[in-house]
Amino acid sequence: MQVHIFRGIGRVFGFTRDDVGGNLPAQFGPWTAFKAFDLNRGDAQTNFDVNECLDDIEKVGFHLTDAHVRITHQVKS
Repeated sequence: MQVHIFRGIGRVFGFTRDDVGGNLPAQFGPWTAFKAFDLNRGDAQTNFDVNECLDDIEKVGFHLTDAHVRITHQVKS
């Protein structure tokens, strides 16, 4: 799956399939495009858990980290 990464406030990063980041929560923005790459289950990454990232994208449309710690669950509705 191609995933686009955006940088938000501080050390927050948003991961999404949306190439413009339109589905990322405003509370952690503004969002700036950072990079994009293909992710597959089981891929090794040093800064985030790939399977957790893909799970979040499938469930809520995005994955968020702050200083490499998952914060997707902190999004306010």
